[in-house]
Amino acid sequence: MSLVVEHHHADVSGGWLRAATFGAMDGLVTNIALIAGVGGGGASHRTLVLTGVAGLVAGAISMGLGEYTSVRSQNDQVQAELAKERHELEVNPDGEAAELVAAWTARGLPVHLAEQVAAVLRDNPEQALRVHAQEELGVVPDELPSPWTAAGSSFVCFSIGALIPLLTYLFGSDDLWLALAVGGLGLFGAGALVARFTAQSWWFSGLRQLALGGLAAAVTYAIGVLIS
Repeated sequence: MSLVVEHHHADVSGGWLRAATFGAMDGLVTNIALIAGVGGGGASHRTLVLTGVAGLVAGAISMGLGEYTSVRSQNDQVQAELAKERHELEVNPDGEAAELVAAWTARGLPVHLAEQVAAVLRDNPEQALRVHAQEELGVVPDELPSPWTAAGSSFVCFSIGALIPLLTYLFGSDDLWLALAVGGLGLFGAGALVARFTAQSWWFSGLRQLALGGLAAAVTYAIGVLIS
């Protein structure tokens, strides 16, 4: 008797993880670089806070709208392709079944077994559409990512990320380097957190994100100094 071991997978198709990750990272990098550039130019405490808050609001709205448009456009394209596939299944079911047989046998499935499964699917159009979508488009029709979920995740996570380098200024500090240090801790923490959903080590992911954000801050700081 074989032992059945249960295991769970992360949600890789819901659309929220990618949007949340990019949102948080973009929020951190955008406002760290923005504060570094304005601070390098010698801006006052008030100007730095105003710039950071404006960057937070504008960036969060932009990220949310961008994610919604991106995911919605992708879903619309998938739906158009599914309509084509549904039409083909209606007018040429035998030809579509032959496509599946050819694909499966090319992967090593016995011909007779592939033909049996394809014949069963031919008599079940909805299930056939699902299988064809997975085989030809690489998507599951009823598991498409939600544009609203992607937009909301991106908006919230960008706002949180962009707020971190502003915290020291909001609490009254005028030290640019302290703000950048807090932002750097945020970058490292965000990178380490993302590693939980991947096979990478947390310290490597954290250091990589810290290095990328630090590079962006260094460039904008240098530009701020030059302009001032």
